[in-house]
Amino acid sequence: MNSVMIEAVDVGRSFGGTQALDGVSFRIGQGEVLCLLGHNGAGKSTLVSILATALLPTRGTARVAGYDVVREAGEVRRRIGLTGQFAAVDESLTGRDNLILVARLLGAGRQQARARAQELLTAFALTDAADRAAATYSGGMRRRLDLASSFVGHPRVLFLDEPTTGLDPVSRSGLWDQVRAAVTTGTTVLLTTQYLEEAEQLADRVIVLGHGKTIADGSVSELKAQLGVSTVRATLADPAATPRANEALRRAGLEPQSGEPAGTVGVPVPESTALAAVVRALDDVGVAITGITLSEPTLDDVYMALAEELSGSPGPTGAPVA
Repeated sequence: MNSVMIEAVDVGRSFGGTQALDGVSFRIGQGEVLCLLGHNGAGKSTLVSILATALLPTRGTARVAGYDVVREAGEVRRRIGLTGQFAAVDESLTGRDNLILVARLLGAGRQQARARAQELLTAFALTDAADRAAATYSGGMRRRLDLASSFVGHPRVLFLDEPTTGLDPVSRSGLWDQVRAAVTTGTTVLLTTQYLEEAEQLADRVIVLGHGKTIADGSVSELKAQLGVSTVRATLADPAATPRANEALRRAGLEPQSGEPAGTVGVPVPESTALAAVVRALDDVGVAITGITLSEPTLDDVYMALAEELSGSPGPTGAPVA
């Protein structure tokens, strides 16, 4: 592993009788992206607040960029960038002046601050509104300005708490590009997100939290592999042959899944070689197909399976995950 940039050891946090975090531990190396997933109330934002020194843990220890988040909070703050769930900008200042102010507070000279502000205004598509008061910005523009602020000081560690909530797809993609660029220079990123696609696009590692505990930890591919199945879907030339096709698959030891569109059969399979078994089973009973696909489980599938395991009942389709 690269040098450890974030380390949490048995971190816990309670609010009165409520245990928001309950013994979370992990380590992240330099230049890695860790994504935290979990339902609302799982403890994600609490953990980010502790690591960013905004909240004290009630148990355990954590270090960021080599510094203890409690005893050396000032050193931690000098090395991090943070975007919370809600945009925090000075609405009386222009977009440009917001970024210049942050740069100056971080020790940049006047020229350097102006140059960095212009660079980020361009990167976050705010140049046309750069010299307008932030109070006139739309919600999405304020969010982009807030995100730009977290990149000003080229932080060694970047915390992004649901960074793309409220952004349009183009702005979301632009942020992803900025995260990738920061990572190439060695920045370590910890993000929480409502968008599983975002985790698939960016994360080297995913931790799923539930009731303040870690319920899964691994790369996207490792978490997908935990489900152990892919799905073969065959489109039938004659939709009326669907019952005959399903019966042939069962005789071949396969179990068609319900809920497929008319004229389509879907079969969970443990490995890609089972695709040939599906084709043979249908061919043996004379069922012609016009197409066949093999799809791996998605991170959505992984999350919903974990949510079902955690709650003891299936999670609602489309339920928020942050």
